[in-house]
Amino acid sequence: MDPAVVREYLLGLQDRIVAAFEQEDGTPFVRDAWVRGPQERLQGDGCSRVVENGQVLERGGCNFSHVKGPQLPPSATQHRPELAGCPFEAMGVSLVFHPRNPHVPTVHMNVRMLAAHKPDGEVVAWFGGGMDLTPYYGVEDDARHFHRSCRDALAPFGHDKHPRYKQWCDDYFFLKHRNEARGVGGIFFDDVSELGFEGGFALIRSVGDAFTGAYLPILQGRRDTPYGERERDFQSYRRGRYVEFNLVWDRGTLFGLQSGGRTESILMSMPPVVTWRYDWHPEPGTPEARLYTDFLPPRDWV
Repeated sequence: MDPAVVREYLLGLQDRIVAAFEQEDGTPFVRDAWVRGPQERLQGDGCSRVVENGQVLERGGCNFSHVKGPQLPPSATQHRPELAGCPFEAMGVSLVFHPRNPHVPTVHMNVRMLAAHKPDGEVVAWFGGGMDLTPYYGVEDDARHFHRSCRDALAPFGHDKHPRYKQWCDDYFFLKHRNEARGVGGIFFDDVSELGFEGGFALIRSVGDAFTGAYLPILQGRRDTPYGERERDFQSYRRGRYVEFNLVWDRGTLFGLQSGGRTESILMSMPPVVTWRYDWHPEPGTPEARLYTDFLPPRDWV
């Protein structure tokens, strides 16, 4: 097991994704590199690549981080209690893009490795990741393309992986307090160790490499769709669900905050403009209502 190889891949993945979306948007991403010193709770380094008020992306960020800490936080040991108290290192690339046009979905992608160092010297590593799509005005062809891209990324690892990880995504990105899905899903996997180090690393490489092809054609096809104040208003309302999920249910957010991670990078996923309303429901038969009836209920999109 060589974490340096994983780090090299993740840094290259961040560079490739940022380059592709800088070209599409026409706006350079700000580069914010950081280092944690020995006096801090976590040691390590990372780089946040962020765009705000771009031509296409109203707010977007693609983070790399590699941190080490003295003790795994509770969110990382709930399925592995035997590793409680172990020193750890974690590295990954995580991104969220919030487009300006309400007809372009928000997207999230993450690939990561977590390793615990046991007292006997054994290193236990596992992998996680996935990607998911959150439309405001859904398009069936877009959802199918995204899910097929996810299926194809998992195909080399067995035909059971896509059904399992698709269902895992539907279950995970679900707002229990609303009894409502966050979006149309995608794939999600966590604590994957059964493939071994090489197999787990190959898995996150396949998912990371598939992201641009899964999302960029959707953005390109919808970025110039006309919209007005009504669509922007609904977009800001639905973005509230994104905030609720990330702050209440997301394990990655909890892991970062509980382990003393960098707050600006952790909360980079938040949308720039959000609204809430009391007990609001869309009028039946409207495009807004169709999101709830035709897209948020889980479907077999492939």
